Amino acid sequence: MAAPREAPERRPFGRRFLTDPARLFQHNAWDNVEWSEEQEASARSKVQENSSQLLPQDKQEEYEVNAKRYWDDFYKIHENGFFKDRHWLFTEFPELAPNRSPSQNGDSAHKFSNKEVSNSEGLGSCENGHCSLETRAENQLNMIKSTPKVCMEELAAQKSSELNQSDGDYPGSSASYRILEVGCGAGNTVFPILQTNNDPGLFVYCCDFSTTAVDLVQNNAEYDSSRCFAFVHDLCNDQSPFPMPDQSLDVVILIFVLSAILPEKMQCIVSRLSRLLKPGGMILLRDYGRYDLAQLRFKKGQCLSDNFYVRGDGTRVYFFTQDELNDLFMTAGLEKIQNLVDRRLQVNRGKQMTMYRVWIQCKYRKPTAPPL
Repeated sequence: MAAPREAPERRPFGRRFLTDPARLFQHNAWDNVEWSEEQEASARSKVQENSSQLLPQDKQEEYEVNAKRYWDDFYKIHENGFFKDRHWLFTEFPELAPNRSPSQNGDSAHKFSNKEVSNSEGLGSCENGHCSLETRAENQLNMIKSTPKVCMEELAAQKSSELNQSDGDYPGSSASYRILEVGCGAGNTVFPILQTNNDPGLFVYCCDFSTTAVDLVQNNAEYDSSRCFAFVHDLCNDQSPFPMPDQSLDVVILIFVLSAILPEKMQCIVSRLSRLLKPGGMILLRDYGRYDLAQLRFKKGQCLSDNFYVRGDGTRVYFFTQDELNDLFMTAGLEKIQNLVDRRLQVNRGKQMTMYRVWIQCKYRKPTAPPL
């Protein structure tokens, strides 16, 4: 197991600091902010309050059945203008740019940027991601069935389907380094990878639940079919095959995606994605953490289940703990490389507001040898 990443410099904040506007609004953000016991207790109280009233079962089923339509509508409205400037991408995930030249390295590597969330959930919108699309009967059944049994049935069906795929005849089959981004949205991760990574053996796959999102990627002037393959894919549909065979990928990327999936389906999804990795391949994740500003801002009547909510536009979001994500990946047979929480203080100068964001970042690797 790799040693934990050295924590960045912590910038303390206290009551005196927060009540000094002249000093506070000189800056935009502070990384790795430590919360006081009182602040965490207040956040927990807000969550208990906004989750005290759950949506009726028929409404929950409606959001599940119509999930694809909600995401299509989201991308029709926002197109490629919602996510901007993921400057932190290659600093935090250097696995995405293994052959950068020195000049590219200097231009591309930045710390986490608050631009990434400048139009995001904290201000009343949402992040990109996948939701499952099921019949109402399936949804009702999954709510009462045990997760392990459902997962085993789905994984067996998916395995049977993908075994029929020819290992030598698929997009990117001649590549030496293959990356898959799940929940690619309009391409705000895919295109920086293609621009930054100069590996001639690189091939990038990207998929999204939304047909509109995939159309935006394919119609982008920077889309290069010789280095990239974009496709529509419903992660929760076990009959929806991937275009590549098992054990063919070096990296799978999940950026604000897993949180959009029905919690009962998450283990099946992670297990299915882990089978696509080569031995030594990695899953990279960045997603919402428990008590993020977005969770605290939900009102009563928007909660679907514990820490799982529906936004005003019909898309859904879950807020994780580190232990929950660790259990998902370890159960899928992966080993932990990184699992950290980033509590971030952001300042909106125009509105003179402070905002506390909580994200979790993970790296999990497929063992190079089967466990004894």
